[in-house]
Amino acid sequence: MTRSTADTDFDHVECRPGAYADSVALLQVSKDVAAVDGVRAAQVAMATPLNLDVIASMGFDLPETSPNDMVVALRLESESHLDSALAAVDAALVAVTRRTESAGSVEEPPRTIASAIKRSEAAMGLVSVPGANAVVEAMDALDAGHDVMVFSDNVPVAQEIALKQVAAERDLLVMGPDCGTAMVDGVGLGFANTVQPGPVGLVAASGTGCQQLMCLLDHAGVGMTAALGVGGRDLSVDVGAMATRQAMRRLDADPATELIVVVSKPPAAQVASELRDFAKTLGTPVHFALLGAGQPDLTASAEEILQTLGRPVPQWPTWGASAATVSPGRLRGLFAGGTLCDEAMIMATDQLGPVHSNIPLDPQYALDSTLTADGTVMIDFGDDTMTAGRPHPMIDPTIRLEYLARTAADPATSAVLMDVVLGHGADADPAATTAPAIRAAIAAARDDGRELAVLVACVGTASDPQVLDDQAAALADAGAEVFLSNARAAGRAISLIGATA
Repeated sequence: MTRSTADTDFDHVECRPGAYADSVALLQVSKDVAAVDGVRAAQVAMATPLNLDVIASMGFDLPETSPNDMVVALRLESESHLDSALAAVDAALVAVTRRTESAGSVEEPPRTIASAIKRSEAAMGLVSVPGANAVVEAMDALDAGHDVMVFSDNVPVAQEIALKQVAAERDLLVMGPDCGTAMVDGVGLGFANTVQPGPVGLVAASGTGCQQLMCLLDHAGVGMTAALGVGGRDLSVDVGAMATRQAMRRLDADPATELIVVVSKPPAAQVASELRDFAKTLGTPVHFALLGAGQPDLTASAEEILQTLGRPVPQWPTWGASAATVSPGRLRGLFAGGTLCDEAMIMATDQLGPVHSNIPLDPQYALDSTLTADGTVMIDFGDDTMTAGRPHPMIDPTIRLEYLARTAADPATSAVLMDVVLGHGADADPAATTAPAIRAAIAAARDDGRELAVLVACVGTASDPQVLDDQAAALADAGAEVFLSNARAAGRAISLIGATA
């Protein structure tokens, strides 16, 4: 199935009956093909209902398929690139098949998380299964007498409460659900940055908020004893900070922790107040980095932490520069991290007015399924509703970069704010796909007679596998203005929009 979608776009979709590769292998195939010259977008996936939804959402027309079929969807600059793109698909499929075959025989995996913990003598379990099944696995770990980190999202809040009540009765810790970041005994879990050891113990109801603080403090020469994620709903009225209290007790008992830092998306006011009272019962000082209207942003919190520890506040690094003059228009925020999106929305609301979002600060500004609105728009592509059945945008940027191309072509857009989060678990080279997309977006706007500013918060460290300087330099070379601090990036974007108003 082929069709032209625009003057310079050519779509090709084909069904390959009976072909099979696992989802991780096909994700790599899609990324390899997307990097081929002349390919604007590529999605190679098994024809499951969820995958078909993703392909359809990218604007492709779908052929008749069954779940046993493989679908190859390609968007090309022109039909002349079709042969080379299909050759790239075949080569990538052969490559992943060879890698799978060379892996050789493996030990039969354990059938339950409790048996896995017993086999490895691990201190805790990590659950990463679809949310509907997570509570069974997490309870299995608790029944085995171990802490558990629940990476899974889309877990009903009633199940989260039940898990944490059981954990509290047994003096155990439930990290999550939707706990994407942690560091325990120096080992990063989920999306985790490589930071030096040090005196700060983090309790995080916020994955990317935790990563932002870790990276800022690491840049300032301050390390961590641990980072205990508790899930983004823990400081809600329903959950009542059950895991946060338990995590604070754990860090208070650790003599290496000189300062406990609690970081969260905007919490329930009642829960935050009760938590501040609880902190007074601990022997270790506690610093609260709780986002909200009138509260310090995460960079300001990092600076307060440094001052508390008697450490100097450094200059936060930047790379590159965006267009000196920006065309009048709107700000669009395209985030992989929910807390970074929240932080930018709080700052933008204060200076630009209400922000439309799929995770709005005010429900009346919730976006519909088109994810478009007149005014300032900020989208969290890592939200539960966006990742059901799909890889997180820190792993697979396809959906976000598709949106970047569309929003850059909109004459109403004059500035785009993004985050690129590095570390273990994240894309091994996010700049390889994001930088070309940014370069294309800026070029498309210029072809239309406009200047488009792209501001990027690159959250990472020099010790991360991707190397902060390398990634930031590649993004800057594509035309973006890059910041280690998300608040600095948001402030710059807001000032550019304000200057054109």
